Amino acid sequence: MSEHEIEQIKEQLHQFKVEHRDLDEVIDRLQEDPTMDQLQISRLKKRKLYLKDNIARLESKLIPDLKA
Repeated sequence: MSEHEIEQIKEQLHQFKVEHRDLDEVIDRLQEDPTMDQLQISRLKKRKLYLKDNIARLESKLIPDLKA
């Protein structure tokens, strides 16, 4: 993997982590309001899970392959 590709992955990883953290805060605030639409909260939680999966996938790409 080239240095340019690694930097692109790191940048995307950073963006995903920021969005994941922001969603966490939004979901917490929305759950405090009993009148909040649970469907919207559910969609936000699914987006957060999607981001978490992508974060794990990108982090694994940055781990160098170990030769046996």
